[in-house]
Amino acid sequence: MARGLPSTASLARFCQKLNRLKPLEESAMETSLQRCLSTLDLTLLGLGGMVGSGLYVLTGTVAKEMAGPAVLLSFALAAVASLLSGLCYAEFGARLPRTGSAYLFTYVSMGELWAFLIGWNVLLEYLIGGAAVARAWSGYLDSMFSHRIHNFTQAHIGTWQVPLLAHYPDFLAAAIVLLASAFISCGARVSSWLNHTFTVVSLLLILFIIILGFILARPQNWSAEEGGFAPFGFSGIVAGTATCFYAFVGFDVIAASSEEARNPKRAVPIAISISLGLAAGAYILVSTVLTLMVPWHSLNPNSALADAFYRRGYSWAGFIVAAGSICTMNTVLLSSLFSLPRIVYAMAVDGLFFQVFARVHPRTQVPLAGITVFGSLMSLLALLLDLEALVQFLSIGTLLAYTFVATSILVLRFQKSPPSSSPSPASPSPRVKEYHSFSDHTQLVGTNQASASEPGQLRPALRPYLGFLGRCSPGAAVAWALSILVASAITLACVLVFGDSVLHLPNWGYILLLLLSSVTFLLSLFVLGVHEQQRKDTFQIPMVPLTPALSILLNICLMLKLSYLTWVRVSIWLLIGLAVYFCYGIWHSKQNRQEPPELTTSHYVVFPSTNLEESVQTVQPPAQEPSPTEQPTSP
Repeated sequence: MARGLPSTASLARFCQKLNRLKPLEESAMETSLQRCLSTLDLTLLGLGGMVGSGLYVLTGTVAKEMAGPAVLLSFALAAVASLLSGLCYAEFGARLPRTGSAYLFTYVSMGELWAFLIGWNVLLEYLIGGAAVARAWSGYLDSMFSHRIHNFTQAHIGTWQVPLLAHYPDFLAAAIVLLASAFISCGARVSSWLNHTFTVVSLLLILFIIILGFILARPQNWSAEEGGFAPFGFSGIVAGTATCFYAFVGFDVIAASSEEARNPKRAVPIAISISLGLAAGAYILVSTVLTLMVPWHSLNPNSALADAFYRRGYSWAGFIVAAGSICTMNTVLLSSLFSLPRIVYAMAVDGLFFQVFARVHPRTQVPLAGITVFGSLMSLLALLLDLEALVQFLSIGTLLAYTFVATSILVLRFQKSPPSSSPSPASPSPRVKEYHSFSDHTQLVGTNQASASEPGQLRPALRPYLGFLGRCSPGAAVAWALSILVASAITLACVLVFGDSVLHLPNWGYILLLLLSSVTFLLSLFVLGVHEQQRKDTFQIPMVPLTPALSILLNICLMLKLSYLTWVRVSIWLLIGLAVYFCYGIWHSKQNRQEPPELTTSHYVVFPSTNLEESVQTVQPPAQEPSPTEQPTSP
């Protein structure tokens, strides 16, 4: 080999570092954070993250420009789509009651590099989301005072015309972010109490809007004279669904807070289900009364609800709605500021981010450094940036996280369960099989023949009919089926979204491609479905692999509907994240301390190749492995 070039073993070790997995620690409930949140706390936290500014802005926009009165169907379909992802989060949150949300779920199933990139995207999602809500909060308050704040700022500071920057600094938005950060730093109980207060006010306001709205309803606003119930047809309903989907993205705060829940295995699934149901009901009922109060084509997209009451002669109700919307936005801002430092904390504890963010304040038991630094950064974004051009970052970051979480569910469901023993702190840890790469992780059952009930093995009742699958190397069929499932989902989504308008195929070619991708998707689902799955005593999503597979397909479809500029911007952000990971994270990862001094082929499996027999080929380990007491201890 030429001097200076890395050896094959060095490249293998490097690839192993990128794909190493965090061991599952399902029984570990110890945490430096305070477990003080009840099921009600988590439910209101998730509800506050979902029922926010979207209720007062999104309903009018979708109704006027996309779906008309059928906006209620768009919200209903979006709620079902969100439930698919919400169930995936619920299973992981119950099984792994640790902070980190999508980052942690990806780390234990897909690998370290993917986990870091998902966590990096989630950080951007919370930063921009919180800053956008702060600017919307400032705008609503300014409008209540006849834009005097805006006029004062422009008169004494002036305006500028710089790309990506706002026309003037928004000091009010920056101040509200700093104030909210101060409350969050007081501890989870204080944050929860404050969120409870704002969420209860929001729910009372929604109840007020629904009751008075139905009293003022005019059914003729849905008549043919006004354009009918669905003036934009089915395509308008689907387009509205893609937009309404983002109204439900706040439920992941529940999973991010599971490490501070008293009984996360029970509280997380219940909180996610109830908060999603209540949020869906609120959006559907509010959009219904809105389009019944005034004709859909005359709505004001910027302040549809308040304007509807003003136009019906109930100016006092319009003022209450405008004031209540500010209160509602506070819950979304608190939700973002509550989750953001906890994601940073999880990454720092694992060594992938700077260690200063892993410190927890001894009295309040919150990651104070993360709250201070990222709260200040969010305040700076709210002060200076024009967030309209960056808001689509929210959607793509969220959809990427949802896609990886759904894929992680499939990986872990067909993985062989690790030993369930929970050693005491004083005793040496038992030897637990480590999965060092994604392909090793999807090997699932080891090199020895497992029993009939092992996850990843063909179901015994189907072996007489599908014996050819049983003759594959252990786990190889599942690994290939999962890879083909994701690839066919991408292909099918491209066909459905772009159609013949972009692909420029003849009708027969378009139909053939649609059929081929659909059949491949269904066949991969069938192959996964005939294999055994893990069974746990915690919450598990029903109809696996169908439920997570549909979530993957839907999320990819929604991502493909985003503009190419959004993909360019998120690519730049990911490149910055890669630089951080390769300069710091990969060298300081906590998993470095748990690696053996030399790479052994018994711990590494080659990615599936064209030769199925070689897909899980390993070199045999020594005949006798050392006992647990002979294992090297971590430094």
